[in-house]
Amino acid sequence: MSDIFESDIYNQAENLSSLEDNDIGVVETENIVFDYPLYQIKLEYSSETLYANLPEKLSVKAGDYVITPTRYGKDMALVLGEVKKPIGIKQSDIVKIDRKATEEDLKKREELKKKEADAFPIFKEKVALHKLDMKLIETHFLFDEPKALFFFSSDNRVDFRELVKDLVSIFKMRIELRQIGVRDEARITGGLGVCGRPFCCNKVSDKLRPVSIRMAKDQNLSLNSMKISGQCGRLLCCLSYEFDWYNEARKNLPSEGIKIYYDGTNFRITEVNPITNMVKMSGEDGRLLEVNAKRFVQENNHWRIQ
Repeated sequence: MSDIFESDIYNQAENLSSLEDNDIGVVETENIVFDYPLYQIKLEYSSETLYANLPEKLSVKAGDYVITPTRYGKDMALVLGEVKKPIGIKQSDIVKIDRKATEEDLKKREELKKKEADAFPIFKEKVALHKLDMKLIETHFLFDEPKALFFFSSDNRVDFRELVKDLVSIFKMRIELRQIGVRDEARITGGLGVCGRPFCCNKVSDKLRPVSIRMAKDQNLSLNSMKISGQCGRLLCCLSYEFDWYNEARKNLPSEGIKIYYDGTNFRITEVNPITNMVKMSGEDGRLLEVNAKRFVQENNHWRIQ
């Protein structure tokens, strides 16, 4: 282990726990029976995805819009495509699509988008009037019922009862305010990560498992909060979906720190790189070797080099 790596661990140890998700667990597919064909659909305003079945005689393809039940009410969703092997799915994630969106539906959705844009400054004006600590993230008017959703973030709990009364008097419909966390905010707003690609939570999947420091350690990453956290201030989402690959790859590789007798000298393994499939070793005679992992063989719980 390098001095820099040890320094990173020491300097950042107190802050790393705040980068983790509170619920460190794994979101696995439940043991349920799926009705096929199964499609994945997306609520564009929140970047949430659902799995959906179709009514009889209805066919859809990627890029189509459909009307479907959601946890907020009936709404319009974008079809992402058919799913052959669903991952991280629960029974509650599966809905049944009502129908395919018509041209009139699409025109109505564009009109609602204009109303959402107009509602944005009104909401911010009322928040300032009531002196509330709220940052508006997204506004959405449901397609199939008179209901408006306002997603906001705040560092504190907010008593917004008077605010809701004001909004109801203005918009003449049901108002629902939802306080969201930093990961949800990043998923909704989107952006580019340090890799130069769009946020995983926004473009890859909104159903990633919670991310832990262990995932960063097992991938040999420097435990420096600036290097392993995203713009949301939490651990990078990509640590989660790459974790299984690293775990599987390491099963066939020796661990760092073990000692191997080779070429007349005791060597200590200093670095294992599953991506390049190379292993670095440091010998007692001062030699530094880099060996292809395919040359390592495990016999009776001991590793040797062929």
